[in-house]
Amino acid sequence: MGQGANRLLLEQIQHAAVSAGLDAVGVTDTAPFTQARRAIDERKAAGLHAGMWFTYGRPERSTTPASILAGARSIVVCARIYESPDSLAPERSTADGGGRATVAAYVASDAYGALRTGLERICGILQRSGHDAVVVCDDNRLVDRAAAARAGLGWLGRNTMLLSQELGSWTVLGSVVTTAELPFSDQAQTDGCGACRRCQTACPTGALDTAGVLDANRCLAWLVQAPGIFPPEHRVALGDRLYGCDDCQTVCPFNDAAAGPSHSQPVELRLRSDSAARGGSVGVVELLQMTDDDLMAAFGHWYIPRRRAEYLRRNALIVLGNVGDPRSPAVDEVLRRSLSSSSDVVAAHAVWAARRLGRDELVTEARSAGLGNPDPDGLVAAELVRPVSARQAAG
Repeated sequence: MGQGANRLLLEQIQHAAVSAGLDAVGVTDTAPFTQARRAIDERKAAGLHAGMWFTYGRPERSTTPASILAGARSIVVCARIYESPDSLAPERSTADGGGRATVAAYVASDAYGALRTGLERICGILQRSGHDAVVVCDDNRLVDRAAAARAGLGWLGRNTMLLSQELGSWTVLGSVVTTAELPFSDQAQTDGCGACRRCQTACPTGALDTAGVLDANRCLAWLVQAPGIFPPEHRVALGDRLYGCDDCQTVCPFNDAAAGPSHSQPVELRLRSDSAARGGSVGVVELLQMTDDDLMAAFGHWYIPRRRAEYLRRNALIVLGNVGDPRSPAVDEVLRRSLSSSSDVVAAHAVWAARRLGRDELVTEARSAGLGNPDPDGLVAAELVRPVSARQAAG
């Protein structure tokens, strides 16, 4: 296919992207992402990945686009804006006294679904033109931010997100890897962060202590997805966050200046009743009252460690300790139920939540009833001797 035909094909792709509601499209080649590979290796060696898998797991693959598709010559990279927290406007209180837990904006709207639809449309155009093509979206086979930066969609900011003068960072990214040799510009956007340090200052745990380098051991967005005990030193900092953390984006000046959400619509995060979570927040008590099956049915599309509902309960119990009303009968009920859980992860975090709310007597009662027996890994035992500062006294 000649250069003229390739340009016509690119125009078709660009038109399809706009028609599908995508906000940016760029093209780059399939040369290895050597700088991204070096950064991954350095951060793994320094222990900054905290066991995170995704592109850290097999960097030799995720930084080598040609390994995705034999004969690959180009990567079409697209971005789609999703709803920012301001537009989601979550509620902050509930009648049951449990409060509401906030949810990261990227899972509070179906941006990935809309992005994938657009990418599949582009993939179809390429295939009908006689080329092989494959969609790579929210996929650990490709370092998507590095691909987007090389395709000219933005630069990697100090908060590690892809930043764009036009779109800010409230975007999800995806690609189509293809054997078509599409025309592209190798003019990447220059770093626009300058002397700005807002994201580093705003990070609740100081995870962004070096420009452009994230310590995942302290990143709340990762810790809510990591298995095991939630680090005690970061539980208060978690605040009301059930899933994700948007702080480093909400303070970014490019998100103030960007056009903002254009066509994404917030999706209801439904539980089981009309009082369920809507638009970026979840009722904590209602969540803790749900069965494991109901929890996974409602939230199983999120990444939940080992597909076990106990980790979502773990996060919710920390939030309950931080925002719940210790005098609420509903809070009392879910604390008692959680303290008697057969899951040592749930019981251990229920101990922390009860003490954080000044409800030590519930822990004492639970111990009399056999709390932590069995406790094969000693999680509950460790929690029972861990000092906890009560947020406020009961009564």
